[in-house]
Order: sequence, then C-alpha cells, then structure tokens
Amino acid sequence: MVNTTSINYTFSDVKQTTPLDPSKIRKEHPTAESARDSQLNYLVLVVDDSIDNLTATSLYLQQHGYRVATATNGEEAVAVAGLIKPDLIVMDLAMPGVDGLESTRQIRQIESLKDIPVVALTAFSTEGFRRAAHDTGFDGYLTKPVDFTRLADLIGRLIGLAKSASKASPG
Repeated sequence: MVNTTSINYTFSDVKQTTPLDPSKIRKEHPTAESARDSQLNYLVLVVDDSIDNLTATSLYLQQHGYRVATATNGEEAVAVAGLIKPDLIVMDLAMPGVDGLESTRQIRQIESLKDIPVVALTAFSTEGFRRAAHDTGFDGYLTKPVDFTRLADLIGRLIGLAKSASKASPG
C-alpha cells in the first residue's frame, strides 16, 4: 500500500509575485530609515526565459524582503528597466532573441540605468563567458543551479555599494 500524505500550503506568509506589467510596480525609493531596517524597498529586476528559474529566484528574493519585477527576455529587460529603474538586475545570459550580454550592453548605454548593478545568473561556467560578462559590464557572476545564499549575499553587497556611491556623488 502506498502512503499518500496530503500537503496543505498556506500562502499567507508568501508575498504576491509581481506581475510582468511594470505599471503595477511601486516606484518609491527607500528613505534612509527604512533602508537601514530592511531591504523591503529595494527593487530587483529578475530576467530569465525559464519560468521555473524566474519564479524560484523571484520568490526567494520576495521572501527575503525585496520587491521584484520580472522580464522573460533581453528586449523586455531593457524596456522594464527603463520604466522602473530597479536597484539591481539579475540577468540570465542565454535567452532567445536579445540575450543577457546584449541587453546589458544596451542598459549600460542608457544614462539613467548605466550605474545599476547587474548580476549574471547563468548555466555557463566557462572562463570565456565570465570574461565576456565582465567585459560587458556585469558586476557579478553566479552559475546555476542557484546558490541562493550566495545570490542574496552578492545582491546585498552590490546594492549597498551602489547606494554608498550614489550618496557620495554630487547630484
């Protein structure tokens, strides 16, 4: 006899996923007080053509206090980034059409987006891909399967560095 156990999930503690429609995303930026206490106001754009990877990464980040927007290809990533001005972008490299390298090149050419940290999250672990990502302007490089602890660590450090640099620069 097969033991069938019923599993009931409660979603009250899981934040609702952000729709792909960027007009539904809050655009407020954190105050100094709220930023010290939580990442809740930091907005991360997650870009991946695999819905499974996109969902897993998005849910993990939301459960750790980040607001998340998503895009499923490089062209959409550039458009969404321009609309929402995220604090950080997590970018897959291999996507059909405009890939992660090209979309990051395009993002780096837009004045209002050029300083946003971009992290490559890819299945490619060769030195050639790492070098190409570095030359394109990526700020970090992680390989799949995702080590979420390393991802969270890297995101926290890069957002902290970006916020420190923006406070130090005149403007």
